[in-house]
Amino acid sequence: MKPPMHRIAVLVGALALLAGCSNSTESGTQTSESESSTPASSADAEPSAATPMLGRVLAAPIPVPATDGKVHLAYELNLTNSLGQEITVESVTVNAGDRKLLSLSGDDLADKTRILGAPDPTTKFGPAQSGLVWLDVVIDGAEGATPAVPEELSHTVVVNLTKPMPPIMPATVAEDIAKVTVSTHKPAVIAPPLDGPNWLSANSCCDVMTPHRMAANPLNGELWISERFGIDYLQFGEDGTAFRGDGTKNESYQFFGDDIYAVADGPVVSVLDGMPEQVPLTDATGLKVEEYGGNHVVQDIGGGNYAFYAHLKTGSVKVKPGDKLSTGQVLGNLGNSGNSSAPHLHFHIMDGPDFLKANGLPFVFDSFKLDGRMVSQDDVVPLLEGKPINLEPGFAPRDETNVSPLVLDVMTYDLG
Repeated sequence: MKPPMHRIAVLVGALALLAGCSNSTESGTQTSESESSTPASSADAEPSAATPMLGRVLAAPIPVPATDGKVHLAYELNLTNSLGQEITVESVTVNAGDRKLLSLSGDDLADKTRILGAPDPTTKFGPAQSGLVWLDVVIDGAEGATPAVPEELSHTVVVNLTKPMPPIMPATVAEDIAKVTVSTHKPAVIAPPLDGPNWLSANSCCDVMTPHRMAANPLNGELWISERFGIDYLQFGEDGTAFRGDGTKNESYQFFGDDIYAVADGPVVSVLDGMPEQVPLTDATGLKVEEYGGNHVVQDIGGGNYAFYAHLKTGSVKVKPGDKLSTGQVLGNLGNSGNSSAPHLHFHIMDGPDFLKANGLPFVFDSFKLDGRMVSQDDVVPLLEGKPINLEPGFAPRDETNVSPLVLDVMTYDLG
């Protein structure tokens, strides 16, 4: 029986490597000591090791302080099965030198892992399949102390092979891959884009697998995670509900039409207006790529940061490209246009002017009041079905300064 082709390829490659390093000749001349010694330049080089799972970090993580009093490094590890057999990922560990900062395995790892183009959690990678592991490395410090953020991260990935090839590739392989230097980019300090109480940070960063956190856009031959820190803002009333009356009508949502404010000084880069409002609780269809944000504004706020305000009300955009905005200036109204199933403001910061073909950047608000937290991401759907918001009991409201909201935070913004 003919040997499997993938095994031939591996063995031939290994033999070719060995043959290429041989110093034997027809005359049997012995290699001198100086010829066989290791060159000084490679004496400290990392030894070669078979890594059936390839890995890289999509974008260097940027530290950001959050409302939990900790610093978060939110980023994605891109894994690719280099073999013609299924590989199971047993664990992924994030290291800073000898420190283990995060370790995922079992259901926790599956929850954070997706094969590209597939919606289901998994730890299994088929032949030549590629996927992402979404990571949220949380750096905690002593009470009252600033957490010590590492300068570099590495990743230990343990995988199981269905067809081991010892000694090159045993049944279980522990790989040290995907070293990355932590970015020194500082999160933009901005003002809130909204005013008033009871604003819910839905579908946002960092640990929960929300639609924004998971959004990977394959554009122009690259993967872009522009919504990494994106927020969908929903507001609820004194009775805890997001709307009154018919939930399929935009006017039933008390915050529909609210003013949207510039979060910083800076010029307008691009604008789209004139797209119709969607029918609430109905998914949008037939959109072009540039229409997913609906009516929107992109603003250059400096330092390599671009602010994106999306799903604005039809005909409400009050600015045009080139306009120089001031912090707190009204630029439009909250609507339900584009890829939206209910009135809300989508807001994020990114490293370029294209709201999809960019990498999402963290940001912090200069001041706000943290009123509470929703219990679970699963409670967003009931809220949009007319049920009162389900808040964590016993939460003590507090003022926050220069930190980032986390998913499910409920806030009051006071723009004076």
